[in-house]
Amino acid sequence: MTFVRIGGVPHHVVAEGSGPVCVLSAGLGMSWFDWDPVVPHLAPYRTVVRFDRPGHGLSAPAAAPPTAAGEADRIAAVLDALGHRGPVVVVGHSIAGFHAEAFARLHPDRTAGLVLVDSSVEEDPRPSRTTAPARALGAVLAAAGLPAALGPAVRDLAVRAGTVRRGGPRPGPGPAPVRTDPDPVLTDRALVRRVYRTSRVLRGTLLENARYGAVAAGLLALREDRPLPPGLPVTVLAAPDGSARWERRQRALARRLGARYEAAEPSGHLVMRDRPDRVARAVLDVRRGQEGA
Repeated sequence: MTFVRIGGVPHHVVAEGSGPVCVLSAGLGMSWFDWDPVVPHLAPYRTVVRFDRPGHGLSAPAAAPPTAAGEADRIAAVLDALGHRGPVVVVGHSIAGFHAEAFARLHPDRTAGLVLVDSSVEEDPRPSRTTAPARALGAVLAAAGLPAALGPAVRDLAVRAGTVRRGGPRPGPGPAPVRTDPDPVLTDRALVRRVYRTSRVLRGTLLENARYGAVAAGLLALREDRPLPPGLPVTVLAAPDGSARWERRQRALARRLGARYEAAEPSGHLVMRDRPDRVARAVLDVRRGQEGA
């Protein structure tokens, strides 16, 4: 395992494969191993970088509340620590879509492409003024021993709800996706227990959730002042799962960014688990498009 220190905080980082670099950032409360199904599709052709944000996975707790600019700079610092200073394809899932877009806006010379995987969308964010309630709740739940008692079970429920395979959205008509990944609920149990039995991850998730509105507002401000690089390949890979409203919002995001819109179907919110092939294709298509230009 590799740890790099960023802003005084040890960050867990995994890099594998060879070729042009892509960096994968997972959603709220998720860990580096949630990208496991995607890596075999990418590693033969790309250097794949995954990392855990503070208070997630195996990384240490956050030293400060997250911001849009801070998360963009975190991605840059992870790449710097690994010696990757050239342009990369940055991939953000859910809330990390905010971070990935912010990176593209603040570090345009380092961005080869942007892939947003069922990204969070906020047209009118309402930032919370304080993280005190989240911190207090985390302290109470930790003192009660809930992470150790229920953390892995809650994680399993969240994965089931976010995938089509077990207990999540039911697949519609048409061919089933080709899946080569292990059952999402049966991910290495030792890893799940190691990560999700800790109060560190509970507190990190609550803190990031409390800052959701502020990070969204920060990204909207960046959209006003920091345009995306001209001609940047951008893909919005959504999982509408029958929700017309969510599909409209994802299509609107694609129009706002001048992006290509794709729907991963059938898939729940955890597209990297339901359709790792579609995530990998979106990443690989970025470089193919550049090479063919």
